[in-house]
Amino acid sequence: MKDYGLDLHCTMMMEDYLERLPVLRKIQEIVVDKLNECVEEAGITIDGVASRIKTEKSLAGKLAKKGYKYNSIDDITDLVGARIITFYTDDVDKISSLVDKYFNVDWENSVDKRKSHELDSFGYNSLHYICTIPECMYHDPEHPEINTIRVEVQMRTALQHAWATINHDIGYKTDIEIPREHLRNLTRLAGMLELADEQFSNIRTSINDYRRQVQGLVEGGKFDEVPLNGDSFASYLELNPFDKLNKRIAAVNQAEILPAPLDHYFEAFKALGMNTLGDLDRLIKENSDDAFVLASRMLGRTDLDIISSSIGVQNLCYIKIIKAGIGLIGIKKFLEIVEGQVSDDLEERAMLILEDAKAVQIGC
Repeated sequence: MKDYGLDLHCTMMMEDYLERLPVLRKIQEIVVDKLNECVEEAGITIDGVASRIKTEKSLAGKLAKKGYKYNSIDDITDLVGARIITFYTDDVDKISSLVDKYFNVDWENSVDKRKSHELDSFGYNSLHYICTIPECMYHDPEHPEINTIRVEVQMRTALQHAWATINHDIGYKTDIEIPREHLRNLTRLAGMLELADEQFSNIRTSINDYRRQVQGLVEGGKFDEVPLNGDSFASYLELNPFDKLNKRIAAVNQAEILPAPLDHYFEAFKALGMNTLGDLDRLIKENSDDAFVLASRMLGRTDLDIISSSIGVQNLCYIKIIKAGIGLIGIKKFLEIVEGQVSDDLEERAMLILEDAKAVQIGC
């Protein structure tokens, strides 16, 4: 150990710290693993979990300033630290509940810095929980101190973390006197970031409320009240609206239906002028018979025993295009949209589809 010029009491604490380093590393591993596990199980998206063990130099500096406050190394609560960075302010509360659930929280020494009302407090608005690892999570009879050494778990948003890092980098909150105009600008910027933090959470809450409302309308069959967009289309697909038609088509060749994603058909429906789920639902009800006839005509020339679950929606779109009188051009554009590319055989394929439609007297 280096000579840091500490008194005997602090030097003994430094020696205890060095002896405990292997145990501290084990505690760090347990805490980080558990935090990642519980956040993943809760389905919370975070920026990440970071951790550190206080360095020898950092501890020596702390003891040089405040060593008289500690009776032993056990009184220092941040030898091991972990930090969870969230994207939304309300996720900080969710994660704090998880920390409370899985760890023993020392409430007397924990701090909710978000309750500060200082004008320049934004970057320091984080939750600091002082915790220990419960024996039900991990226990080693040879190292019972694993369950007694305290750990500091910090929880804050990405914007709060960025602001704190910037403040530290430019020397704010140090002994260096900074001109008042610069402090004023920093305070204004902090207010903007705090507002952005709140608005991100508010916007997410509003969007989630909207999605739940759409889900309810879809489940209730009130399709005309639901605008056709990415979210509503995804909810509609959960009802498997094309399954009945797919099964009818598959029965032609006794084919197996292979599941396929249908989300890319959303752009095709919009291009066909559909604005609500009601428009889409009517497309199915009014054109399924013709779509079946057309698909049967095309399958009848093959011996396919496996078909895609997109076959129903594809043929519904063909029927819609043909009845709208935009045959060749419309089908080529449709194929470009759903396939995401322009291929040399588009016109030839479109012509074959139109010939099949004419053969079964669709659009005549």
